[in-house]
Amino acid sequence: MPLPRFDGTLCKDIPPYRAIVPFLMRGRNESAVYFEQTIDLTKTLPFIEQWNASHPGEQRITFFHVLLGALPKLLTERPRLNRFVSGERIYQRKEIQISFAAKKKFDDEAPLQVVKLSFPPGEVFADLVRRAVSGIGEAKSDKITQVDKELAFFLKLPRILLSFAVRVLGLLDFYNLAPRALLEPDPMYTSVFLANLGSLKMGGGFHHLYEYGNCPIFGVVGQIETVPVVIDDTRIEPRTVVKVRWSYDERIEDGLYCARSLQLLKSLVEDPAAWAR
Repeated sequence: MPLPRFDGTLCKDIPPYRAIVPFLMRGRNESAVYFEQTIDLTKTLPFIEQWNASHPGEQRITFFHVLLGALPKLLTERPRLNRFVSGERIYQRKEIQISFAAKKKFDDEAPLQVVKLSFPPGEVFADLVRRAVSGIGEAKSDKITQVDKELAFFLKLPRILLSFAVRVLGLLDFYNLAPRALLEPDPMYTSVFLANLGSLKMGGGFHHLYEYGNCPIFGVVGQIETVPVVIDDTRIEPRTVVKVRWSYDERIEDGLYCARSLQLLKSLVEDPAAWAR
């Protein structure tokens, strides 16, 4: 039996044909499945406007906050999506965690900071928004994060030692021996990683999955746009939509489970008034 992990519980109830998959497909990108999702914002945008109007003096929410609020609900209802592969074994993650990137300012040369948040079950949407805003604000400040400190230390090493240290960390992680203090704040050890290119007025592409860490899902949010949509196969109407492109490590669960999960996510994001309080 492998040593226990701080971030996951070994899955023992998976069928043999799934247990063998991590041995056949060794990396995340070899195992990647890609989904493009078009989300209709007909109900979402009025909800965002009403929310901002009814919460004066607070940070205005955007589509990204709605997506961020819907994901923990999805991972609670579809828990097999909140798994990861490590050491050729499949683990159920103990927490729902989401990492996302934030530019310190809208500039090509501005550094990119990453926020990693844990989401307790049943968290109220307003509290989630406040924590997300606080995390983004801290990332955009001049405060040096724990991850920055660790990177600054390792980058002082000679290249050959740094390469060796990275390999050793990967080996320790493979056998569940890596120090928790190093991995716990690391944004690559997370349920989902989001990149919001829509905030930069850009369309989203399919992102690769990082072999480092254990994040199995990467989502890229594009910009909001108005497009012609066929309604009831009889007429065309302009609709405001946003495209989200997902990259998914199929080793944690089959693509059908993921596809059905994304259908649930779509329904949550398209009608946030039904759950966001």
